[in-house]
This record gives sequence, C-alpha cells and structure tokens, in this order.
Amino acid sequence: MVRQQPATRGISDPATLAAMDLVPREAFVPPTQRGSAYDDRALSIGRGQTISQPYMVARMTESLALTECGWPWHGDRPALLDVGTGSGYQAAVLAQLGARVTSIERDPDLAEEARSRLASLGYDVDVVVGDGSLGYEAAAPYMGIVVAAAAPAVPAPLIEQLADGARLVVPVGSRSSQRLTIVQRIGARFETRSGDACVFVPLVGRHGHPD
Repeated sequence: MVRQQPATRGISDPATLAAMDLVPREAFVPPTQRGSAYDDRALSIGRGQTISQPYMVARMTESLALTECGWPWHGDRPALLDVGTGSGYQAAVLAQLGARVTSIERDPDLAEEARSRLASLGYDVDVVVGDGSLGYEAAAPYMGIVVAAAAPAVPAPLIEQLADGARLVVPVGSRSSQRLTIVQRIGARFETRSGDACVFVPLVGRHGHPD
C-alpha cells in the first residue's frame, strides 16, 4: 500500500511512510471490509463514519512536519491531538511515530471500540469522548493537531491549543467539498495555507457544521 499509493503521489516524509507501513490497516476496518482495507479510498466503519483513504492519512500526517519539531524525539514525547477517532487508524499512525497521542470522539460507542482496539494492538493512545471542535484543553498545548472531519471554518479553540511552531491540519469547506488547511503557530501569529482538495464527513459540534 505504501509503495503503490502515498509514495507514488508525492508523500516523501520517511517517518510518515515508515509509520504507515507498520500499522495494520485491516485491524481498523469492519470484517466485511477487510478485503478492501488497503485500497486507496475511504471505507465505511458504520454509524455514518469512515476511515480515511491511506493517501489522505499520509498527507495529513506529513503536513504536521513533525521532523521540524524534533522527530525522532528523545526524552519527553510531544503531545498530538487526533480529532475524530473513528476506528482509531489515524491515532495509531501518530502513536507509531512515538508521540503522546490524545484522540477525541463524540460517539461513545465508537470511542470505546477504538480504545479497546488500540490497546489490544499495543498503541498507547488516550481516547476521550467529547466535542472535537473544542479540542481537548487538558492535554494542550499540542505539537500537532489532525482533524478527520470537515469544518466550515478553522475552529478557533484548536488554533489556541497549538504549541509554538506546531501545525493544525483540518479540512475546511462545505459539506460536499473542502480543502486541507494547514495552520502554523509562530509566536503570537498564525500562518495559513491551503492544500489538497478533499471530501470528509462533516465535523459536528460547536465549531462544526450545523446538524
């Protein structure tokens, strides 16, 4: 999957590619979808949620630019926030990089399933239930935040929870069409740029799309 998809579509960060090569994607999809686990497309995981396509997971992970934040880390592991746990795949990729990962999911059942799955696979991820559009202040500041759902605008609470030099990666746009948006904190100011076109499920919450 890594050789045929992300690596041939411009993903060059060796840490991202190595992490995705080690995370067993088939463990994060329903049994009926396992034959398609390594296809380059999003797959349904039930309850109206999806697991993102491998390329998009790679692009979002690479966009955090963790090598600029000191990866591979020695000593204390930096905190990363994964918004929209789903099946836990993105959280597992971030944990595989050696980060201290908090993942927030609004659906309690999905959160419990992901928590159990990640623990059984040996990934040390703190899965919490809550409104992901508000972030998770208890573990902030973060050296990177990834949002696996589409927001109508960049959620202000997530920007505020970034550490200096850190990046937030979030799909921004309408319910039907978005652009990956990367926001980097540089001291007291923030730089924003747009990336790939994409389509994600809507972000639900105070700073998400209206129900």
